[in-house]
Amino acid sequence: MHTDVAPARFLSTRRAWTILLLVWFAVHFAALFSPPLLDDADAAHANAAQHMALSGDWVTLKINGIRYLEKAPLPYWLTAIDDHIFGYNVFSAHLPMALGVLATAFLAWHWSRRAFSERAAFYAALALLTGVGVFLFTRIDIPEALLSFFIGLALYCFLIGLEDRRPALFYVSWASLALATLSKGLIAPVFFFAAAASWLALTGEWRRWREMRLLTGMLLFLVVAAPWHILAGLRNPDQGHPVGNHPTFGHVHGFFYFYFINEHVLRFLGRRYPHDYNKQPGWIYWVGQIAWLLPWSLYLPLMVRRAWRTRRRWISNLRSEDHAVRLRSRSIWLLSLYAGVMLLFFSISTNQEYYTFPAYLPLLMLTGAVLSSFEMRAERIDESAREGTDRWLVGAHVLFAAVGVLSAAALIYGLWTSRNLPFVPDIGTLLAHRGVGNYSLSMSHLFDLTGPSFAALRLPAAIAAFVLLVGPFLSLQLRRKKRHFEATLSVAFTMAIFLIAAHIAFVRFAPMLSSEPMAAAINRIAGHPASESASDPAAGRATLIVYGDQSDGASVLFYTRRQALLVHGRSSTMLWGSMWPDAPHVFIDDKELASIWGTGDRKFLFAQAERRDQVEAVLGKRLIPIEELADKTLYTDRPL
Repeated sequence: MHTDVAPARFLSTRRAWTILLLVWFAVHFAALFSPPLLDDADAAHANAAQHMALSGDWVTLKINGIRYLEKAPLPYWLTAIDDHIFGYNVFSAHLPMALGVLATAFLAWHWSRRAFSERAAFYAALALLTGVGVFLFTRIDIPEALLSFFIGLALYCFLIGLEDRRPALFYVSWASLALATLSKGLIAPVFFFAAAASWLALTGEWRRWREMRLLTGMLLFLVVAAPWHILAGLRNPDQGHPVGNHPTFGHVHGFFYFYFINEHVLRFLGRRYPHDYNKQPGWIYWVGQIAWLLPWSLYLPLMVRRAWRTRRRWISNLRSEDHAVRLRSRSIWLLSLYAGVMLLFFSISTNQEYYTFPAYLPLLMLTGAVLSSFEMRAERIDESAREGTDRWLVGAHVLFAAVGVLSAAALIYGLWTSRNLPFVPDIGTLLAHRGVGNYSLSMSHLFDLTGPSFAALRLPAAIAAFVLLVGPFLSLQLRRKKRHFEATLSVAFTMAIFLIAAHIAFVRFAPMLSSEPMAAAINRIAGHPASESASDPAAGRATLIVYGDQSDGASVLFYTRRQALLVHGRSSTMLWGSMWPDAPHVFIDDKELASIWGTGDRKFLFAQAERRDQVEAVLGKRLIPIEELADKTLYTDRPL
């Protein structure tokens, strides 16, 4: 029996996208306004875009006046444009990510609609908008959403260009691949060509290579992608200064070596310098992929079952005379190869949790296709044959209900243990600061949660507990009543409400993760660079000092728009750029800090808690605290 033919009409395009846009606005767009930019990568990347917007230099990225050569430019270009339009704020910095998520959802809908069914298209887009990983990894300013869209678009145009014999689509594919390269680097063409070459070998379509516009397409790719790389190399050549005390670097390599070799090849091999990154243990990496795809990974058994039952047709359908069957089969193979290549690559390479973000697109498209196929089969076949299909669908919802109960129980326990504690706005004072992974993993701060911290999380915890108790059981009942579309929709709405609650909790974490209030205090006392006002007429010439790496107080730098002196800050992302002869004198030591403290213009000193003892040992009673926030302190050198 043919099980993948869609009914005459599922939802009109208008109704489908009304639902999808409402979910996007509620989960992703509404989150663009708070919390403020976070310290570390979030504000550091926003600083690079801010420098670009203010200086007009759209080639060389800089943070705190120091070259920042390790990132591709497109995300920073987009943010810099937003800065000019909307001002320097979290909305401008995060808008490209939110639009990237929406564009990727549209691509998933369009591709799935063409290859599978309208229901599969709706589910694929809905899963992208409500998946745990997509939500978590768009809370910080990273380019993965843009990378997902551009590689996905390149693969789609490559496939349809061959299927429909439309050569113009190959040019769209090449241009999209170039934009993906400008979003994240050489990892984009590596994934694209690995998936495409494997697919061509499997299908035998490599014989049609002349249709793929290899020569003119590559020229288009270079026209789009090469100019920035060439200009960046010319403006940032090799230097003759040593890089720290590293034995293999006799001089500072320029952009070409640093970007292509150090940031791509040596990072993959685990030999990048400086070594300021991590690699997850293998079992955590693979379990994480299931966690990031929740709740839709609960349908993984359906995918395994469908793959096993159709294994005899895996190859034959690739060459079917039926265009719909062939396109469906070829889409499944291309999506599977793309996801598989990426997951395998990062299981070998150094990795962060969000590196596999682009794999969510193919995996969730496949999930939507299988889920919709199971539902349509259950709706179409007779009662006696339906039992096996229903059992697999209901089983996924039983698992969802079990996960919901366990998660809600944990939240309720946290609420109960904190029932007699007062609400504390500064959640940082209630956390354990366990330093899991030395905070080099993006999810490290989740391990700092304690029972008392729920005093600050009562509202989002209560919302999350309620929806996790009600939503999964509602979807289970709907599934048992054969109302399959409503059951799946309830899963998505449950997650949408849960993610809204999670964002409220994320905002409550702001005092710990962002130093924006300290930047506001500096601007209030010393005046904002864009404003003449200040409580002290001479204070506008104040000097900002960060004790440690710039990432420790990146949000202070962004919101004050000041270049800071960094005490012992020549490390990590600042190391290479600091060796250029034209690098500003922003790196000082304890001796120089002690000599300038209390002299000349007013000084502001920002320090994280782990640096507080060092700061007090150097400056002692000469420190005047202004503000303490979570695990950081802001000092000045004279009375206000």
